Amino acid sequence: MSTRTRTRARVRARARARARQRPAYATRRLTTTLAAVALAAAGTLTANAVPAQATSATAATAAACNGYVGLTYDDGPSAATPALLNALTQNGLRATMFNQGQYAAANPSRVQAQVNAGMWVGNHSYTHPHLPQLGQSQIDSEISRTQQAIAAAGGGTPKLFRPPYGETNATVRAVEAKYGLTEIIWDVDSQDWNNASADAIVQAAGRLGNGQVILMHDWAANSLAAVPRIARGLAARGLCAGKISPTTGRAVAP
Repeated sequence: MSTRTRTRARVRARARARARQRPAYATRRLTTTLAAVALAAAGTLTANAVPAQATSATAATAAACNGYVGLTYDDGPSAATPALLNALTQNGLRATMFNQGQYAAANPSRVQAQVNAGMWVGNHSYTHPHLPQLGQSQIDSEISRTQQAIAAAGGGTPKLFRPPYGETNATVRAVEAKYGLTEIIWDVDSQDWNNASADAIVQAAGRLGNGQVILMHDWAANSLAAVPRIARGLAARGLCAGKISPTTGRAVAP
């Protein structure tokens, strides 16, 4: 047999060998594909199971609450808002954010972030003036423009109003009523605006009773630092962070 003939014979033999291997290779590919599909399906089932588990955990937490308190943060949204929202959500807390209209208009994405994080948004005037020193039309402008700014930013139409400095009078309350707003002051002042330490802020939160509201501020670094310990302190006393009822002005279950 010539060299050329032997070469052709080897080529034909290799071809026959490859042909015999194809069914096994195809079977392996099919098996691998089916396994991948099965894993994907299992992953989908696991992912879909998470919301149910989260719902159960939320229900269990609600059942463990012996009372509710209102955590409130004034003067946002600011550059500090993302860090505050992160701290609150990581510690299982929700709060009412009393936003200034001028900042809501300038930072609509931060208002939306507040809502996305499960917070409630309230009205804190447009420019933070001493409202009792203003005329009724000026007070109206401060409140109405903030309502519009928050709604335009995706924060909904506020039902709660906190007058700057907690200063109010009959004229302020009349304008609040015009816009269907409930005035919310506070039961406990954290003094974070007065450079209170994180320890002092935690102690202030420790004085909260069922239904009561604490004043804090969006921009205060010490209030941010206090969040984890506030969460632990409330839990130790069987209290949970709730929403503020527009009917009673007290903290209630979310």
